[in-house]
Amino acid sequence: MAKEEIERGNWTGKLDFILSCIGYAVGLGNVWRFPYLCYRNGGGAFLVPYAIMLFIAGIPLFFFELSFGQFASEGPVTVWKVSPFFMGIGWAMCLISAMVSIYYNVIIMYSIYYMFVSFVSIDTTLPWQTCTNIWNTENCRIKPYPKLSELNEINKTMELIGLNDKSCLNKTVDDVNSLFGTSLTSYMEFNSTMLQSNVTKQCEIKFRTASEEFWTRQVLQLQETPDGLYDIGDVSIRNLICLLFAWIFIFFCLMKGVKSSGKVVYFTATFPYIVLLLLLIRGVTLEGYYDGILFYIIPKWEEISKPKVWGDAATQIFYSLGVAFGGLLTMASYNKFKNNTLRDALLVSLINCSTSVFAGFAIFSLLGHMAFITNRLVEEVADSGPGLAFVAYPEGIAKLAEPWPPIVAFLFFFMIFTLGLDSQFAMMETVISGLSDVFPYYLRKHKTLFTFVACMIGFLLGIPQVCKGGIYVLTLMDWYSGSYNLMIVSLCELVAVCYVYGVNNFRRDIEMMLGGFPNVFWVYWYVTWCFITPVAIVFIVIMSGITYAPAYYTKYEGVYTFPDFAEGLGWLMVVSPLALIVGGMIVQSIRYGGVAKALKAQPDWGPALDENRTGRYSPRGEPDFSKDEPAGATNLGYVGEKGRPYVVNDKNGYDHRL
Repeated sequence: MAKEEIERGNWTGKLDFILSCIGYAVGLGNVWRFPYLCYRNGGGAFLVPYAIMLFIAGIPLFFFELSFGQFASEGPVTVWKVSPFFMGIGWAMCLISAMVSIYYNVIIMYSIYYMFVSFVSIDTTLPWQTCTNIWNTENCRIKPYPKLSELNEINKTMELIGLNDKSCLNKTVDDVNSLFGTSLTSYMEFNSTMLQSNVTKQCEIKFRTASEEFWTRQVLQLQETPDGLYDIGDVSIRNLICLLFAWIFIFFCLMKGVKSSGKVVYFTATFPYIVLLLLLIRGVTLEGYYDGILFYIIPKWEEISKPKVWGDAATQIFYSLGVAFGGLLTMASYNKFKNNTLRDALLVSLINCSTSVFAGFAIFSLLGHMAFITNRLVEEVADSGPGLAFVAYPEGIAKLAEPWPPIVAFLFFFMIFTLGLDSQFAMMETVISGLSDVFPYYLRKHKTLFTFVACMIGFLLGIPQVCKGGIYVLTLMDWYSGSYNLMIVSLCELVAVCYVYGVNNFRRDIEMMLGGFPNVFWVYWYVTWCFITPVAIVFIVIMSGITYAPAYYTKYEGVYTFPDFAEGLGWLMVVSPLALIVGGMIVQSIRYGGVAKALKAQPDWGPALDENRTGRYSPRGEPDFSKDEPAGATNLGYVGEKGRPYVVNDKNGYDHRL
């Protein structure tokens, strides 16, 4: 057993694990999703349901998975020796992590491309600072919108004419005359009131920022794929090269398992905080920052009464902490047996949520300045997802005084790169270690080669997403690959451990690692694991179903709704992991000769090292094994190449090694 543990690998220090957990939990969602949800759901008032969901679902699940993985030192698949009937849960975790890894690395690829462009522009200007590039259209605009309230009538009228399509204005002359009772002959005779009326509203030019045109027309090249998913176009060679670079970088960081990735996170987990701090310091020195921050934090208490706000809070906690992906189980499995998982769970959960709030201040100070420059409302420049990271942020950065834009842009996209890497490390390690634990004699001894093959498969599967219409494929995967299935997987693991294996048994396992606690300490964990957290998960699923909308992608020309076949592919991504759970139950029931036997913990369940197998996992005497069946030991089992004897289901209902 000890030899196997050494072959599997361990963290080289406590800080490796904590920083890896922080890097895994603190990801892109903290920067581009939480602030958006905060302003959409009542500003500062959103922190109330967010904090409540953290304590009734986030922390309990985080502590649960860390303790579960560390106790057995097993990955997400083989840890289900505790109840083989549920082994499909581990396979489901691996599949979800694999699917998310495919598109997540494409997002990292975008950050690499922007980072390169920013670096080569340090001595000049960023390409999204001007509208004179070959990809720009006549609707590209970098001038601030005029402050009409500060202009006299003549200047206001001239500015408004410039903001409208003149041929369209000419066609509205008769309607304007009818509305205002005039007899004008040309739009040049309109006044500012006429130009702001509903009659002329249709003539307003839909301007685009330089950063939006750079993203859609240069990076994505969506103008060449008007048919959406029906024709995603040719492969973008530059994006393909950046994607290959991203996967090769992931390979070199994971080639030696946690021994290599555990060192990389010393930089990748801490660097984002430096950049966020710099962005905040710079942001609060810009005009308009105050409006952005006020918009972010002013509470709208009436929003709390809406169920959707609570659903968004629960979903954000769920995704942000990364439960049910298998990443926490995997990282904890490399810990030393006595590591304090309670301390780590509380520390990482609170750091993760604090980072979300802190990032919001840095982000909305920039958005406030962007709104000030463009003479728009803050809510009009706020966005979520890639639109925030690759359009709104670059636009805000482009408005900084020289020579800051290229420098800040490089640092910002380097931060996006490092934020994505930590999460990608954990998800890929989940897939690699999950398979290696099942086939240790074939895969673990060839870890480097297997890691390379896994990364190259991820690269090949990501190629459709670097086509000129690849953003549609990415959006589809982002929408469905980690959605309802994550919640149901999490619910299944709670049921399997707390109700089948037994929450009391799980408590004793944790106390073997952490030491004893008074009964009052366990009240919170019992209540959340057995009742409140499952109810919260069911609530999230129901709310997600009630507010469900088919996948779509918002672009300048309008909203692109995915066709029926794409919707079907999306639901296939949702159902596939769940099918593995059901299939695993069927297969394991057949293998073990019935459901009842498949539900029971296996003889080799427990701590991986002999030195840690104490209490009910320790030897119960030394029977005479020279006989075929020692007296009084009719419930013996033998496992391992040396035929180690185990007592199966002793008088107290436990399985333990003799």
